[in-house]
Order: sequence, then structure tokens, then C-alpha cells
Amino acid sequence: MCSSKKGLALLTNPLSRNGGGVFDSVRNLAMSIGDGPRYSPSVMGGGDDNTQRDLMGWGNVRVESFNVRGPKTFGYTPGLARALGVLNPDLLHAHGLWTYSSLASARWSRGTKPYLVSPHGMLDKWALDNSRWKKRPIAGLYENTHLHGAACLHALNKAEADSIRAYGLGNPICVIPNGVELPAVPKESREPCETSILLYLGRLHPKKGLLNLVEAWSKVRKEVADSRWRLVIAGWDQDGHSSQIQALSARLGVSSSIDLVGPQFGAAKDVTFESASAFVLPSLSEGLPIVVLEAWSWGLPALMTPECNLPEGEASGAAIMMEHTVESIVAALRCLFSMPHADRADMGARGRLLVGERFQWRVIGRQMEAVYDWVLGSGPKPDFVLN
Repeated sequence: MCSSKKGLALLTNPLSRNGGGVFDSVRNLAMSIGDGPRYSPSVMGGGDDNTQRDLMGWGNVRVESFNVRGPKTFGYTPGLARALGVLNPDLLHAHGLWTYSSLASARWSRGTKPYLVSPHGMLDKWALDNSRWKKRPIAGLYENTHLHGAACLHALNKAEADSIRAYGLGNPICVIPNGVELPAVPKESREPCETSILLYLGRLHPKKGLLNLVEAWSKVRKEVADSRWRLVIAGWDQDGHSSQIQALSARLGVSSSIDLVGPQFGAAKDVTFESASAFVLPSLSEGLPIVVLEAWSWGLPALMTPECNLPEGEASGAAIMMEHTVESIVAALRCLFSMPHADRADMGARGRLLVGERFQWRVIGRQMEAVYDWVLGSGPKPDFVLN
């Protein structure tokens, strides 16, 4: 007997690696749910130069991209609304805010069909203050209506749930983290004899705190002139921030110990993690950064700020916590550099264990399915849904 799965549409923009952590989250969530027995996911969004290149990473999930008209950041895709009408899913799950996808989601629902919204940290105070001039009119035109109309909002952690409430939204909120898959071969206790690598991987954007990291790096390097540590900054440039990092590195005289290696994907990304000795994210604002979970999955100790919203890392001894100020990053770097290699390896092993217990996609997919069931009236309210 054939079982019939319910239709599920997931919206995101852009529909490629250019979407960073949101793209990875949607892709892995869709594949996890598709492997389950109850929902058949279809992913839709605006296409770009990397969309076709990334299609192989979706497994058996149905993916449909649409031509974007006008500014790429807004992602106006008139074909998306028509396709949603044809697909007519039982449930829609919109990921991210401030783009055309939100408008398409609200118009599809028209107050009669249920949908969920995952803001992915975009309602945090820092995120709201950034480009506020652009977000305010969108909020007034349709985003606030879209958010208020959601059957459930998805927060990655309690801190994001608090931000959602602070925005004035009273919808039910499900608290479910992002996840990763554990590499088949963990990072062992091997470390280069001559060089150790402190890795940053992600967007090169002011909110990531990279300029403060470079300044802190220069101060610590002056204290330890023969340091075998190198700082590797990997990721895609946004709005010319890479040139600012390079200029500051040159002015402070530390260019020779900092490598900007560009975006890393697929096998190249795995090699980058495997070659690293520790990971750093001095961010000013995050939802829940998948890249920290990836670093832990490779057995790397992490230096991170409270804004990364992963207090489990500190509680389990997998992270060195710091503020995003230069002075605090300096203290964290000193701690890392003075730590015996065996202690760093133990810290990384605790991070890998934490990911295995709490942040794997097979677990997260089942949690999200339980929320979908509840929204559609075919299951009880999960205990991780907040009224």
C-alpha cells in the first residue's frame, strides 16, 4: 500500500550558496524531512549564478528556481507566486525576511492556509538596526502582516525567541536549533608541527567582527614574535569588506600571518576544516551559526561571542567565550595560544560530542515534522513550542 505524503513548500532567497547559513539550513532541513514518511518538500526561491552549480547537493528534494528581476537582495521573482498556486501545498515554510518571498508567502495564504516563518536571526536588534532605512518600509508594506499571520514562528534558540517577542509578535514559537552532519572521520589529535591555523569561515561582513579580530591578532602577535599560529580567513566578500581587512592587516604589519583564501565549498571546505587547529567567530549578531557547529563536528575548539547564541559550548567546555571588543578577543587569543595541545584537543572532542547529541539534522527534522503535524491539526503540540 502506498502512503501519501503531505505537500510542503520551503521558500528561501537566494537559492544557492550565496545565501550562506540560511541556504545550508534550508537544504539540510528539506533533505531530512524528505527522508521521513510524512512530508514531500519542494524548495523554491530566486536563482543566481551559483544555483545550477548547487543543484547536486539537494539529494532527491524537488528544487525550483526563478529568475530574479531588479535588485538581487530583494529577490523579486514573479514566477514564484504562480508556481505556489500550481503546487498548492498543504503547508508553507518561509525562511528569512525582507525579501519578495515573504510577500509571496502571505499572498499564497490569504489568511486561510497555514505557514511557518523562520527569521534566522533577522529580528535580532543588531540585524534590525542594520539597513533600517530599507527594512522599515518593507515591514510596513507586508513583512509585519506576514509575521503576524504565521501559524508558528521558528526560533533557533531561546535568545532568538526573546528577540521575536521583543519585536511585538505573540505567535506560538517553536525553538529548534540548526544542525550539521558529523564528518565520517573526526579530527584527531594531529596538529602541524610547524604551523597551527586559527580559522574563520563565513561572510566577510562588518557584523562578523573581523576588523577587531585583525587588530587583536596584531597585538598578540607582537607579544609572541615567534608564534607558529596563522589566521586563515575564508569566505565570500560582501560590499568590499575584504579590501578593508587587507588594508588593516597591512597597516598593522600582520599581512604575512593572515591568509584570505576566498569562499570554500564542498571538498575544499572539508579540507579547510581538517587543516585547522581552532575556529573563531567574533560576531556582533547571529541567529545560530551553523559554521560553529561544523567546526565542532570536525573536533575544533571554538572562540566565539555570546551573540553566537550557543551557550551549550561554554557549558560543555567546547568554547572560549569572548566579547567582540579588541581587548576581549586579545584575552581569548592569549588563552588559546597558551593552552597545551592536549587541552585544545579535549575541547574540540567535547564540541564534537555536543553536536552528536544535540545538533544532528536527523533529530532536527523529526522535531520540525512534529511542529508541522501540530499546525495541520494532525498531532499534539510539541513541548518545545512556546505560547
